[in-house]
Amino acid sequence: MILFVKLLLAHLIGDFILQPRAWVTAKETWKLKAWQLYAHVLIHAVLVTVIVWDVYFWPWALLIAGTHFVIDALKITLQKERTKRVLFFVDQALHIGVLFVVACAYQDYVPELIILGDPRILLFITCIVFLTTPASASIRFFIARWTPHLPEGDDESLQSAGKYIGILERLFVFAFFASGHPEGVGFLIAAKSVFRFGDLKEAKSRKLTEYVLIGTLISFGIAMLTGIVFARLIS
Repeated sequence: MILFVKLLLAHLIGDFILQPRAWVTAKETWKLKAWQLYAHVLIHAVLVTVIVWDVYFWPWALLIAGTHFVIDALKITLQKERTKRVLFFVDQALHIGVLFVVACAYQDYVPELIILGDPRILLFITCIVFLTTPASASIRFFIARWTPHLPEGDDESLQSAGKYIGILERLFVFAFFASGHPEGVGFLIAAKSVFRFGDLKEAKSRKLTEYVLIGTLISFGIAMLTGIVFARLIS
């Protein structure tokens, strides 16, 4: 369903790409008093309107923005440190559920934006966006319980370099599967193993090794599944 994919693309961009970490912190600190919450909802409304590009869709865009505000407001109001991980996934499930219901309810939709009117291009862009920051955030929340204590000075390297390495490897894996060459993933895993082995050996930390292994396997799994789904849908 092309409308749902467009709405999902708008959501991924608005919730992850165009929402700085500082905004998330401000919302968690000031809750309903944070101006970042209202700016975040406004960005979602604009993105939905621009990406869908249908003059008759504006009431639904307002509905999506309104429900997004309610869901985010409930999340930051109810959120505790121990429930942050669970509420992240509940929040995303509710947002995506709303988008799916709206897409099913809006039966008279006719795509007007020529470039994004091609389902294959739209799906490709959505997959690429998903495999960047959204996938990184999801993996980070999922494995947060196993985060090891790192030596002083190592935190910054893990959060910056590790994040972009993960994004690049997911994009490579997706490209291999989407192009019908999954065997290329083996070379990517071998190359990463060679470079990572020395670092992990020097660290002499079993917890860090297991943490990196869990993150890598989840990251590769997400990229492989995304590539398989994409290849099946466009075939």
